Amino acid sequence: MKKSPSHGSRVGLKQIAAEAKVSIATVSRVMNGNNRVDPAIQMAVLDAAAKYDLDLLQRNKAKALAFLLSNRVMLHPFHSRILSGAEGYCAAQGWDIVFLSYNYPLNAHWDRLHLPKILECRDAIRAVMVAGTNSGSLIELLEHEALPYVALGNNIFNLGSVSKGDLVYSDETRGAGEMTRYLLGLGHRDIWFVGNTHLPWFARCFAGYGQAMDDAGQPSRHLSVNSEDDAEVGYLATKSLVARGERVTAIFAGNDATAHGVYKGLRDCGLRIPDDISVAGCDDTVGEWLYPGLTTIREFPEHLGKQMAELILSRIAKPGLESQEISVPTELIRRESCQPVAVNGSVATENVPLPA
Repeated sequence: MKKSPSHGSRVGLKQIAAEAKVSIATVSRVMNGNNRVDPAIQMAVLDAAAKYDLDLLQRNKAKALAFLLSNRVMLHPFHSRILSGAEGYCAAQGWDIVFLSYNYPLNAHWDRLHLPKILECRDAIRAVMVAGTNSGSLIELLEHEALPYVALGNNIFNLGSVSKGDLVYSDETRGAGEMTRYLLGLGHRDIWFVGNTHLPWFARCFAGYGQAMDDAGQPSRHLSVNSEDDAEVGYLATKSLVARGERVTAIFAGNDATAHGVYKGLRDCGLRIPDDISVAGCDDTVGEWLYPGLTTIREFPEHLGKQMAELILSRIAKPGLESQEISVPTELIRRESCQPVAVNGSVATENVPLPA
C-alpha cells in the first residue's frame, strides 16, 4: 500500500529524502531536472517519491523536447517525416517539440562544439532528439553534458560508445541485401552500386549489397562520387559507367534521390529504363513520382520518429535506464523500373532464390 503524502512540499521533500536516504538538496535537484545527479541516486529518489504518489519529473516542469536537425536542409523529405512521426507521438502524450537547425564541422572535437543556447535551459527543454548528419563528437558532447538524447544512428560518422542515450536505426543494410537478391533473382549479374560511400547511410546500404553479391558468388561493383548532392552523384556515376563502356544490366542507387540522377543520366545516354538497364533505389521518398515507378526499399521515417520519441520519454521518466538500440525493418517495393534480364530473346532462368 502506498503511503499518504504529507501536507506541504517541504514535508514531502523531507519524507522523500528520508525514504531515499539522501539529502533534501538532492531531492530538490532531481525535481528541478539537474541531470548531473548520479542516475542510480536519481532513480532512488524517483522510486521513493512514487511511494507517496508523487512524480517529481512532471511537477512544475515544462514538457518540451528539442528536435535537433544537424547539417541538413530544413525541409529534407526523409527527416521531415521523422519529425512528423515524433511530433504526433509527443502530442498524444502531452509534450511539445521545439525544432532546431544546427550546423557544425563534422571533424571538430566534442569540446570545440557549442550546443544551441536553448538546450542549456534544462527547465524548458528536457531532452533532445538528434537527426540529420552527425559525428560521434556531438554524441560525446551530449554524454558529457548529461543531456538525455536519442539519435538516428544511420547518419552518424565515427560513433563511439553510448551510455546515456539511445539509438534508433532503419535497417537499410538488411534491406539492401534483400534488394540485391531480388535483382539477382531477375537474372542480373552485372549489378552496380552507385552512391557516395564516404557517407554512412550509403556505406550501410553498400555493405548489404556487397554481402548479398558475395553470397551469390558475384563480384561487387560500385562507383562512388564524392559529392553531397545525391542527384548529382547518380547522374555523374551513370554517365561515367556508360562512357567507360562498363558491362551493366542493373544499377542499385543508395537512395531515391540518387536514383533520380541515374534516370537522368541514362536518358541523356539514350538508354531506356528498364528495357536497357534496370534501376533500384532506397528510402522510397520520391520513387513513386518517377517514371517508370522506381523499385526501392521502403523505410518508415514516421515510425522512426515515433520510436525516437517513445525512447526519450521513457528515459526522462526513468533516467537510469540502460542505453537501447532499436532497429526498424524495411520493405521491398516492386515497381516498373526493374525487369528480368533477356538472354537470346528469352528471360534468364538461372536458379537464384528470391527473397522470402
